[in-house]
Amino acid sequence: MKARVHVTLKTGVLDPQGKAIGNALHRLGFPEVGDVRQGKFIELELAETDADRAKSRLDEMCRKLLANTVIENYRIELVS
Repeated sequence: MKARVHVTLKTGVLDPQGKAIGNALHRLGFPEVGDVRQGKFIELELAETDADRAKSRLDEMCRKLLANTVIENYRIELVS
């Protein structure tokens, strides 16, 4: 089973990388770009066939390593 984890900063947390990307895009001639928020995308291959068990294990992985839950949110997506 494949899984995708999307990690983004919580609302209100400053995003210096997003700001740098936005500024660079403006300098490259893309003035239509507004606020930019940057995150992480993680793809995992799991040796698990039960979707509920997979989500539970992925949630544990996110809380322990993949996301800093103090400043980041995460979303888990299972892919067939």
